Amino acid sequence: MPSELLKRCSHLLKEKKLTITFAESATAGRLSAEFALIPDCGEILKGGIVCYDACIKQDILGVPESLVKKYTPESAEITEEMARRLGNVIKADIYVAITGLIMPGGSESPDKPVGTMFIHAIVSQKPIAVKEIFKGPPEDIVLQTVDRVALLLIDELE
Repeated sequence: MPSELLKRCSHLLKEKKLTITFAESATAGRLSAEFALIPDCGEILKGGIVCYDACIKQDILGVPESLVKKYTPESAEITEEMARRLGNVIKADIYVAITGLIMPGGSESPDKPVGTMFIHAIVSQKPIAVKEIFKGPPEDIVLQTVDRVALLLIDELE
């Protein structure tokens, strides 16, 4: 069931006749799925790419392997590259990319603990980068990230 924030965000997108697409790593398609549950989502949702593994970021989106090695697959820099390159694959008005750490086993560190999520949106050609650290089990972290994306877009569109 989509959150109230997501419903509000979707309504704003529809009202402004804007389309959106996603490149999702840590959220593994959940953001796209949540948008798809909203009535009339076909008017705004173009689609998305699940690029959980770094090779998909590289092979489909064209993120250079050298950047992935330098910054790690879960980083602000890679998330920005994913958002910037998403338009080469799916055309939309708004591009959103997400990477992060929902459970141990990635590139976590004292500066980047589990729960760290990177969001990069491009709205009207304006880049917006967000880093948040969420708490809870993996699904809670993912759902908090979905709501954070909705809030970011609401703030930008209102």
